[in-house]
Amino acid sequence: MSALSSDGLDGLTNGPLEEAFKRLKRSVWVFHLNTGSCNGCDIEVLDVLTPYFDVERFGIKLVGSPRHADLILLTGPVTIKTLSKVIKAIKAMPRPRLILALGSCAVGGGIWFNTYSTLGGYPKLEEVLKKVGVEVDKVVYVPGCPVRPEAIIYGAAVLLGLLQPKVTHRRMVAVEG
Repeated sequence: MSALSSDGLDGLTNGPLEEAFKRLKRSVWVFHLNTGSCNGCDIEVLDVLTPYFDVERFGIKLVGSPRHADLILLTGPVTIKTLSKVIKAIKAMPRPRLILALGSCAVGGGIWFNTYSTLGGYPKLEEVLKKVGVEVDKVVYVPGCPVRPEAIIYGAAVLLGLLQPKVTHRRMVAVEG
């Protein structure tokens, strides 16, 4: 079980953003956004909601609209077909925008990282979001294929600032040539 924070947890010292995180101490509503996954991670997300793991006891509740969500559970490598809908859903979410990228495909594209029909995971989506002016406040990556329910719960706790991440990462870019 591991979760990788994109900025560590020390980036929460900004004034308005810190205030927004304090408001999240109540129940957290999540929106599940499938961006073209094989449904392996989607099944694990559903498993988190079953009585065995029962995340509703922590106040985590699944909602049907990104407009009501505090957090988006993003699964899949972000296909070109879903790109406009993904941007629209993330843009509709109120600030602070929190994203939990679940599974190998969402973290880096998985086996689809350089195919013609996908962007290659959340890092590529983040570049597109910056170009269209959509700002995401915090992202936590939860790798795995499929991601385990325990890892999803741990990643949500890290994202909400309840736990410290076990590891942090710095994204490296390979130069071709």
